[in-house]
Amino acid sequence: METDTDHAWDGLLDVERLNDWIETTDAPGQGPVAVIRKLEGGSQNNIFLLRRGEVDMVLRRPPAHLRANSNETMVREARVLAALAGSSVPHPELYSACPDTDVIGASFYLMAPIDGFTPRGTLPGSYSTEPSWRRDLAFEMARAAAALGSVDYVGAGLSDYGRPERWLERQVARWRSQLEGYGKLPGYTGPELPHVEKVGVWLEDNRPSEARIGIVHGDYQFANVMFSLRAPHLAAIVDWELCSLGDPLLDLAWMLTAWHEEGDPPGHEAQFQPWSEIPSRQEVALRYSELSGRPIDALPWFFTLACYKLGIILEGTFARAKAGQAAQDTGDRLHAYAGWLFQKAAQAIAYA
Repeated sequence: METDTDHAWDGLLDVERLNDWIETTDAPGQGPVAVIRKLEGGSQNNIFLLRRGEVDMVLRRPPAHLRANSNETMVREARVLAALAGSSVPHPELYSACPDTDVIGASFYLMAPIDGFTPRGTLPGSYSTEPSWRRDLAFEMARAAAALGSVDYVGAGLSDYGRPERWLERQVARWRSQLEGYGKLPGYTGPELPHVEKVGVWLEDNRPSEARIGIVHGDYQFANVMFSLRAPHLAAIVDWELCSLGDPLLDLAWMLTAWHEEGDPPGHEAQFQPWSEIPSRQEVALRYSELSGRPIDALPWFFTLACYKLGIILEGTFARAKAGQAAQDTGDRLHAYAGWLFQKAAQAIAYA
């Protein structure tokens, strides 16, 4: 068997048991797995490229040190990928899922590999040299988000995939509680973030009258998509671990928090270069509206919620760093970004 260097797997795979399990599935290829490569990507979970006969596939599993819901998360990811089969949502094709933790020590699934790249750093190929490709990159993000939000989640068998009841009413309290919970960590003296209370109060006071429930990716951003190198086309949305039911406008808003445009508060750099010719937030939102048929009047509220929620999530890493549970340089960097998000939220409120 052709493999990575010794100990690269760190006990994450049991090849013999994996091969025995694959033989019981409809996974493509024939015979035992002949090549295994650990791939980069995914800050928490692990992905491996497997070759079986003439066919490549990707295995995704939780980290070695399982969290309380790690196995459940893998099963949920596989479930939503199966539900999206045949839809217009760009996603990895699911081959087979294994909830049985006895095979490799954790639940996992097999999916088709994606031929593409994640836009970060310096853009490759024509994305770097052709302004029209960069414009299409942005509009492709809107297209994929609109496609996901348009899926009939009940018809797809996902009616119990989340808690749609009182979704709007639960948001601020849910994330405020998480922020307050960080105070239990030793060394963390509380959120030194601007406008936290102001933003929370505004969100409660200006909540939309109703939500349109659909499938929400939960972390829809450049880091979790892959684009084709052959054409300005979004090849797949990946990393579905935070997927649930909610209002899909939150995915659009979440994506737009990563935008970089004139008038933003200082301290936020573009996530890739060159950024020139990227459409504005407003242009992208209008394209989403055209594609989805949905008005975006409530987008300022969802954008503010996205800044609030993401800022609180990032502050959690800073709190854990103060407690010695995460790298301090990472915690400091994410704390600075969380502060920027709350500044941006306050700016959005002023213009709402």
